Amino acid sequence: MSLRIPGLPRVGIRALLIILLLPGVVVLLVIDSLNDYRTLAEITNEAYDSALVEPARVLESSLEFTPDGNLQVATPLYAQVMLESRAGLRKYFRIEQIDPPLPDGSPVPTDQGKTLLGMPEMPRPPTWPRSNGQPIFYDGVYRNDPVRVVSVVRDLYYQGQHRQVLVVVAESTGKRIEAENNARRQEILRDARMLALVVVLVWWGVSWALKPLRRLRADIRNRRPDDLTPLDASRVPSEVSPLVDAVNHHIARYRRVLDEQSHFLADASHQLRTPLAIMLTQAQYALRERDPARTREGLRAIVDQLGRTRRLTEQLLSLAHANQADQLPRQLLDMNAVSREVVLQYLPLAHEKQQDLGWVQAVSEAGLEVAAPVSGNEAELHEALSNLVHNAIHYAPVGARITVSVNRLEHRAEVSVSDNGPGLDPDLRGRAFARFERVGTDKPVTSSGSGLGLAIARAYARRNDGDIELRDGEPNAQGGVGLASVLWLPLAPTVSQYPRPLDVELKGEQ
Repeated sequence: MSLRIPGLPRVGIRALLIILLLPGVVVLLVIDSLNDYRTLAEITNEAYDSALVEPARVLESSLEFTPDGNLQVATPLYAQVMLESRAGLRKYFRIEQIDPPLPDGSPVPTDQGKTLLGMPEMPRPPTWPRSNGQPIFYDGVYRNDPVRVVSVVRDLYYQGQHRQVLVVVAESTGKRIEAENNARRQEILRDARMLALVVVLVWWGVSWALKPLRRLRADIRNRRPDDLTPLDASRVPSEVSPLVDAVNHHIARYRRVLDEQSHFLADASHQLRTPLAIMLTQAQYALRERDPARTREGLRAIVDQLGRTRRLTEQLLSLAHANQADQLPRQLLDMNAVSREVVLQYLPLAHEKQQDLGWVQAVSEAGLEVAAPVSGNEAELHEALSNLVHNAIHYAPVGARITVSVNRLEHRAEVSVSDNGPGLDPDLRGRAFARFERVGTDKPVTSSGSGLGLAIARAYARRNDGDIELRDGEPNAQGGVGLASVLWLPLAPTVSQYPRPLDVELKGEQ
């Protein structure tokens, strides 16, 4: 599996996760290493400081008064201090007599007192040590050698005499720094091993987690070209299930498109075969005729059949378009204007059959004209209404009355195409929406009806969240009722101000 990051080459999910996780892990390890190093440095300093204060205590306890009241250092103890110096740790010390004695909290004197023992010019403490023997540790430089220093003040009393001494012991920091460096190296090695372990675990974990995706990829690759069954979403992680569902949705849409194409080809081949055969027979008949009048009669029959075939072809294409998967853009429409335009378009055809084709706009309970706003595609809704009006004109008898009325209800708008023709039995109305189904009519097969009008109208209506219903129409001369084809659509969420339809007189009303 691989992903593409803009500006970067294609990388796999494993590499991408390592790239994303590694900086954070490195930062955490660095912070942890700094904390560990600081802790180790403190522990190391405490250990070395504890070892450093011991010589100062030895020197402090080696002081004694002579019979004449002076201070001296016991030689055996001095030798013991020197023996405590270890290889690589250079030690420096000084015992200084402070005269007069300084109280606690006094500033550090700039002038050195009398040196009783040790090296002169040792680093002075930053603050004056307390006389209770509490040591002060600090860093300094002695003879160009970085040293760690401890200072202790001791008050001595003898026969009413008060003496104060400052004991300073310094030790080179070479071994101390070397120990800290060793600890730092060990910490870096430990973090490097930890980082390598994290990379391995992430790589292994992602590889294990991607197994369902690899199985899914193998399933898709091994499918036959005509296999459009849905993918199994139960075998993939929950995070990938939406992707599999989206793929299955696309497969279902593609399968519907293929089914519609297959149905279209089957319908076209079935419905066009008979008209073409009829036209071929009529053309052969016209070619054989010697009489010009009969030849013209044959050509006229061919022209009529071509007209019916053209209408059939247009309806087949319209039905295929209505069942396509892609949705066309919608806009806010007033069904008053759409239905009125359809009525104006079919007035000439109604006049040919001496039919009364009328239009009624939507009105409120108070009798005022109101808009019927819907959200839909104008071309599709126009085509749906055109098929309903054409069906009414075609199946209603000569002199029939056809009314296209708009009604605005609480939640939807309805456009009714009602006639006073022979009507349709309620038990047969459900079958009327089937393709090439012409129920309740005794018209011959060669008539211009193809049985596609209602199927096309319903397909377009449903593409716009509406539907077609067949209801009772106007009373007819036989004492029954005609048929009303009703297109309904949900009202638009917001109602804007619509211009009133143009005041154009509808011709053909008897």
